Amino acid sequence: MSLTRRKRSIENEQLVENGDTAPISGQSNIKGDEINIAVLLFLYTLQGIPLGLAGAVPMLLQNKGITYTQQAEFSFVNWPFSIKLLWAPIVDAIFWPEFGRRKTWLVPVQYLIGIVMIIMSYSMTDWLGQHEQAPRMTMLTISFLFLNFLAATQDIAVDGWALTMLKRRNVGHASTCNTVGQTAGFFLGYVLFLALESPYFCNKYIRTVSEETGLVTLSGFLLFWGWVFIVTTTIVAVFKHEANDQINLKESEPKGMNDIVNAYKQLLTIVKLPAVRTLALVLFTAKIGFCASDAVSGLKLVEAGVPREDMALLAVPLVPVQIIMPVILAKYTTGPMPLSLWLRAFPLRLLVGPLAAALVALTPSLLGDSGPSYFYLCILMMLYVFHQTCLYCMFVAVMAFFAKVSDPAVGGTYMTLLNTVSNLGTNWPNTLALWAIDHLTYKTCNASELTDNTCSTQLETEVCKNSGGTCDVRIDGFYIEVVICLVAGFLWLQWGKKTINRLQRLPNTAWQIGRNR
Repeated sequence: MSLTRRKRSIENEQLVENGDTAPISGQSNIKGDEINIAVLLFLYTLQGIPLGLAGAVPMLLQNKGITYTQQAEFSFVNWPFSIKLLWAPIVDAIFWPEFGRRKTWLVPVQYLIGIVMIIMSYSMTDWLGQHEQAPRMTMLTISFLFLNFLAATQDIAVDGWALTMLKRRNVGHASTCNTVGQTAGFFLGYVLFLALESPYFCNKYIRTVSEETGLVTLSGFLLFWGWVFIVTTTIVAVFKHEANDQINLKESEPKGMNDIVNAYKQLLTIVKLPAVRTLALVLFTAKIGFCASDAVSGLKLVEAGVPREDMALLAVPLVPVQIIMPVILAKYTTGPMPLSLWLRAFPLRLLVGPLAAALVALTPSLLGDSGPSYFYLCILMMLYVFHQTCLYCMFVAVMAFFAKVSDPAVGGTYMTLLNTVSNLGTNWPNTLALWAIDHLTYKTCNASELTDNTCSTQLETEVCKNSGGTCDVRIDGFYIEVVICLVAGFLWLQWGKKTINRLQRLPNTAWQIGRNR
């Protein structure tokens, strides 16, 4: 929704500059744009591959003996898409006109993604840890962080190209290409990879003779997609021309340093609005109560014995639900108070934490030796559907509110800024939640001569192992964290509900930069 709004706002501004006041929202007809739509769909699909792999790696690492503090370290790889606003004006302003405004960034960035994937493929097996060696978390974090930084930069270039690649009447299809393509790419990099990497899944559903390994490895998967990036980028660079896509000659001229500075000044002007500052505080703190269930519960279920590929496959049945849900929720979000739906879903989403904690506690006894039963998977699916429904209600509502309050004069920048704050409000609590698990967990060494050893440091853990003992968990920090998040969430709601209702009652002028100078 935000991407569609952003693109229509920018497109309308470009048409006005040309003296063309014809509406771009007329009846769509993709005739003549079939190839362009296919190109956009493919570029967005490529973008989703690194995102999917970054989501799969924590699942691969969970049973390799790494700590939750190390999982928190790796979670920083998800941050580039949340802060791409910081370098988006540079990507938009600096380019080589003879090659193409968007291809100047798209082609070298995609080549880099392919090269980085190929280089990573030769070291990935060692980085993941083998023969009882610990995973090399620093190398994994740096490599995937750089990969997602490149993917976020590619996203900026493709978003901009979509505005001019498609005909004016078909610009609305760009958001569909984004949603479908990125979802497909994430599915390939996350769900399909985890399924084909799993010996359990391959032996049960694909092979006739069981083997100890899956059909693919992370190294092989990276190598394959690295070459796909290089080959397809070459095709785009050679055969997909951008010169005829420019709306006017002005757009094909590089912007100077003053234009870049003005873009950042425009962001600062928006941030100075009191209403925006209050909304930013709401967005930045609202998800503290959800971080235990959002960031930790899935890893805890894998730790308890649920196959990681089963966890990944839970997302498949919800794809059609996510497509039709905005239509169903439209009547609740198109009025003057769209965040009322957000407030109703908030306490329900808080309940996901205790429900997930209960399921984690019961999982070892429910699984047994035969793996998840259909009854268990049904319970897991119902919890997942409940969680995703609450999450999506809140997402649709907040996107509707962003569209309602954004100043049309700077609609694209306004929407992107609000989305950036919202995404950061998701990332930092999740990283904090992963980091806090180890610090809230209480362990003791079961070696008889080390009764005072609490395994609270790496040294104490090594001493316990060298003495022939193991570190037994007495109090799992996950359950403490769930309680903390539940209390913090309901306390936040007491303040947040009043603040949100006050924000919804503000006049439009409170959100417009021209009226607040």
